[in-house]
Amino acid sequence: MDGTGLDRRTLLGGAAVAASIGLTPAARTAVAAPSGGQVRHLTMYAERLPDGQLGYGFEKGRATVPGPLIELYEGDTVHIAFENTLDVPVSLHVHGLDYEITSDGTKMNRSHVEPGATRTYTWRTHLPGRRADGTWRAGSAGYWHYHDHVVGTEHGTGGIRKGLYGPVIVRRKGDVLPDATHTIVFNDMLINNKPAHSGPDFEATVGDRVEFIMITHGEYYHTFHMHGHRWADNRTGLLTGPDDPTRVIDNKIVGPADSFGFQVVAGEGVGAGAWMYHCHVQSHSDMGMVGLFLVKKPDGTIPGYEPPHEH
Repeated sequence: MDGTGLDRRTLLGGAAVAASIGLTPAARTAVAAPSGGQVRHLTMYAERLPDGQLGYGFEKGRATVPGPLIELYEGDTVHIAFENTLDVPVSLHVHGLDYEITSDGTKMNRSHVEPGATRTYTWRTHLPGRRADGTWRAGSAGYWHYHDHVVGTEHGTGGIRKGLYGPVIVRRKGDVLPDATHTIVFNDMLINNKPAHSGPDFEATVGDRVEFIMITHGEYYHTFHMHGHRWADNRTGLLTGPDDPTRVIDNKIVGPADSFGFQVVAGEGVGAGAWMYHCHVQSHSDMGMVGLFLVKKPDGTIPGYEPPHEH
């Protein structure tokens, strides 16, 4: 018996109960990212959606808001054949990666795409290493994003407002790979350009390793908060070991063009449930900047959750 008055049998019994109600996810072996150095080729389209919004897609007629995830590994190069199906000029501008001026994606250097035209954008990534002068150059690994820089104004204000944005993840060899990745974009007072109070919601089962990439656009600063789950405030959202001094958080201030990401084990220590995520600026959450992280038990149920009924 220890100083708390609990003996080993009681502790083990409590652990068994926790496992039975889904508080302790089953052990899984983490999968590590491979090395990079590949040359990749993608085709992307800018399209007008039926609801009047604009989106990016890998196939014609399949554009989405946010646009599709572009996932790379340090050392990779990607060539994107980008076709503009809109009736206005558009572009593709990326944060965090390496590119020449011809792939900048702005009108100021004529790297945009006219209606009906196609242009190849080339983005490169690099490993960390020491420069010739002895200083250290960080690698490209991180949670980044791409967006239009042309529609509406020379800064793409109209394009971003209507949905021309998407996520980029550059992984480093050995990074832990998730079971699923979800994108959350605070764009002015909307999430992923959805109407207020309409999510989006994301599903997982207790024990799933879930990755979120969070991007902010528009005119406002927000605070991103997720109930019941925490992450390390660093490049991956994961601690490297017991001596890692990185702060563990569940709330982060974000501003226009910021991006960050993290991984959580769904329901770890807290179990299944309809876990809220939202902007913690009170007036913003009151106006509908809220969604749910729906963590299911292995049998597919979510305690206390009633799905909304279609009308």
